[in-house]
Parts: sequence; C-alpha cells; structure tokens
Amino acid sequence: MTNREPATDEDLLNAVGPAFGRLRRSSLLDVEDPISQKDLSRTLVLRIVQEADRPEEGRGPGGAREVTVGAVADHLGVDPSVASRMVSDCIASGYLVRAASQQDGRRTVLHLAPGGEELMDRFLRHQRAAFDQITADWSDRERLDFARLMLKYVEAQDALRGKGR
Repeated sequence: MTNREPATDEDLLNAVGPAFGRLRRSSLLDVEDPISQKDLSRTLVLRIVQEADRPEEGRGPGGAREVTVGAVADHLGVDPSVASRMVSDCIASGYLVRAASQQDGRRTVLHLAPGGEELMDRFLRHQRAAFDQITADWSDRERLDFARLMLKYVEAQDALRGKGR
C-alpha cells in the first residue's frame, strides 16, 4: 500500500468505502494485550448489548433497552440462526447472560456478564493502542480532527438507520 493521494476528489471519495472495509483488521494489530480473532468477533455482539444497557431518557425501566437474539440479528444484518450461534458462543464463553425480560416475562434478553464487561474494557484499551500506533506520526490536530469527524460520521450513520428510536 502506498501513501499516494488519490488523483481527484472523486477518487478520494470513492476510496472511502474500501478503506472502511480495512479498518476492522487494524484491531488485530500487534499491540499490548492483544485481542484474539474469536474475541474480536464476539465484541460485535457484546457492543450491541453494552450500548443497549446504557440508560437513556425515554427508554423502559431503568432507561435501558432490552436486547434479544432477534435484535442482535437485525443489528448485524444476519440470519436469526447465525445470531443465535453467536450469542450462544458469548454465553458459553462467560461474556453474556440470559435473563427474563422485565417488560415481557415470556421473552429472554441479554446482559453483559462480568467477563463481557472485562473483555469490552480490554477491547477499548486495545482499540486506543491501535489508534495511537496507527496515528503515531500524525499531528495532535490531525488525530483530534480525524476522531471528531469519525464520531460525526458514525452518529450520522446511526441516525440514518433509525437507531435510538
């Protein structure tokens, strides 16, 4: 890969999509306290549950959303059977627990287990270390500008998906 700038603005804009496709692989960089490929995949499910467990105004009891296997499937855009296997793996690994819904006792919802919270904390540290390593030769202004714009992009993407409704 080269550090060559795309020839035109249009080339630059067209390069964004493929660049996003390569971003997740940077999470596997050899940094302190590495995350295995398997645990990296598990964080996809754990992040959905973690975000739903954060209390927010206008939500159910305690302000948290309830996450089911079906919600995981919808969020990841996978078949319910795939989501079920992913969730079962996270439960067997000690990262998630099932519980009865407080809104509808017939439903089963997911919550982070202490092991899942620890993995997500470790993953956050790992992501930060990877970011620091990747941007080591960037100026502080470039790093902050990129971080601000990346967060703005993700918020706009979430708004388009109707997240938080």
